[in-house]
Formats: sequence, structure tokens, C-alpha cells
Amino acid sequence: MTDHPGPGHDRSDAGLGAIVSERRQLINLGYRLLGSLAEAEDVVQETYARWYAMSPQERDAIASPGAWLTRVAGRICLNLLSSARARRETYVGEWIPEPLPDPADWAAGRPDGIGADPADRVTLDESVSMAFLVVLDAMTPAERVAFVLHDVFRYSFAEVAEIVGRTPAACRQLASSARRRIRDSRAAAAPASRQAGIVREFKQAWEAQDINALIGLLDAGATGIADGGGIASALLRPIEGGEQIARYFAALAARAAGLTLLERTVNGQPGLIAQQDGVTVSVFAFEIAGDRIKRIWAVRNPDKLHPWTTG
Repeated sequence: MTDHPGPGHDRSDAGLGAIVSERRQLINLGYRLLGSLAEAEDVVQETYARWYAMSPQERDAIASPGAWLTRVAGRICLNLLSSARARRETYVGEWIPEPLPDPADWAAGRPDGIGADPADRVTLDESVSMAFLVVLDAMTPAERVAFVLHDVFRYSFAEVAEIVGRTPAACRQLASSARRRIRDSRAAAAPASRQAGIVREFKQAWEAQDINALIGLLDAGATGIADGGGIASALLRPIEGGEQIARYFAALAARAAGLTLLERTVNGQPGLIAQQDGVTVSVFAFEIAGDRIKRIWAVRNPDKLHPWTTG
């Protein structure tokens, strides 16, 4: 956020260059802060609109366009997070962050044309795993913004303070509190290859409607959470307990004729998608500790499945 154009650099070119080069950074920031690619894209559009709403003289006076864009996008996200809690109170069922596919599987044929451009893709790492995003969502807006900007994007607390509207010391405390939440919630994750194997075994047991095999893969205290957004039929409350989850999935397989399960990367982790007639209707993310599945997140809300659309 402190980069400056070099000597002799054309200021109008610098502004245009910042718009182009910062887009992906802003999409990545917005998604981690909001848990929604659609909202992140809206934030980026609003940020650019504010940039172009200024006069050429005002834009030329900005030493670092990239820093300005990040500061504005961060503030818009902070405002959205503050209002999101009120919106969630009227959300039908459980709210789960929007799941994202592996970049190689990103659908190029989305009807709205969004997401096909590589600049719109989110870099998938630990900071966008479903488990990580769910913990972020439980934080206060200020905690989330301070933590993501400092710990994930490596901005200084002085820079974070400009966005959050608090002192650098207060932002340091916010990030520390958020860090403790992450640490306390983190289970000892199995290696990626083992996670993929467990997800594959879960898929096979689900297809076979093998309740005992499903129970063997699930932690006794596992939780299953579904997000239909009140649009698609889905659970309104989480399922608690490995046996209860196993019976639910076995029953689902029995009545969901023609459903095809495919292994896919979901937010950088092994996951599953369910397709009906070639169209993705559900995305499943898993939290795996040791050799057991601790949490399953199932997203069925069509508004959150746009990146998975096959065109």
C-alpha cells in the first residue's frame, strides 16, 4: 500500500495501470472478507466507480493508486460486514460462504459472463478453506478486516488503521484476538492425499448407501450444515452426530435418483459436487482431522453456485 510511481512515470498511465493490476488483488481481498465472490465483485466495481468519479486532477494527486483502491475496497467491505449481521438474521437456514472451484475447473461459460477472466479468480490457499472462512465469519467486522489485511495480505497496522478507523495499537489487538480464534478452532488436519482418500471413501459409501461405512468415516461428534438459502430444499438446522449424518446421507442417496457425485477441489481442499443431468446442484466441503470427518458443509443455494455452472 506504499508503492509509488517512479520518476517520469505518466500519472494517467499509473492510474490506469493500477486499475488493471490491482483487480485480482481486490477480488481476493473482497472474497476473504465477505465470503462471497458476487459481493466481492460488487465491491470492486464500486471501488472503481469511486476512482473514476474523481476528477483527473484528484486522481493525479494520489501518490499510490493501488493503496487508494485497497483502502476504499476495505472500507466498503467493512461497511458490508457491519450490515451483513442484520441480513443474516432474516436468512432462511444456515449461511455458508460461497464455495469456489479449482481455477482449472472454473466455468468459462457462466451466463452472466463473470468469473471467466483470470483476473476475477481467487487464489486458493489455506486462507480460503471453508473451515477458515467459517471462523472468519464468526469474528466481529473489525477483527476480520484487521486480521485478513495484516496476517493474510501483510499490510502494516498503520495501514490497516486507515481502513478500520482505529489506532494501529487497537488494530494489533483486533488481529491478535482473531488469531486466537483461528488457533482455538483449528484441528490437526490430515495430509492432503489422506483427505482426498477419505472424501473418496465417503463418496463410495454414500453411493452404496452403506451406513456403517459412512459412520466409520465420520467423527462421533461430527456436524453437517446445509445452505439452501430458502431457495433449494435444504436442512434448516445442522445435523449433529456422525450416525445421524450417515443415516441422512444414505436416505438422500436412496431418494435422489440420477444424482452423480464427482470429486472436485472446493476452496483448495478435497470435496465433492453433486450433479443432476450434468448441472451442479450441490457442493460439499469437508473438515477432516486425523482419519475422521468432523464437519460437512453442503451448499445448495443456486445463487452461490454460479462459478460451478457448466454453461
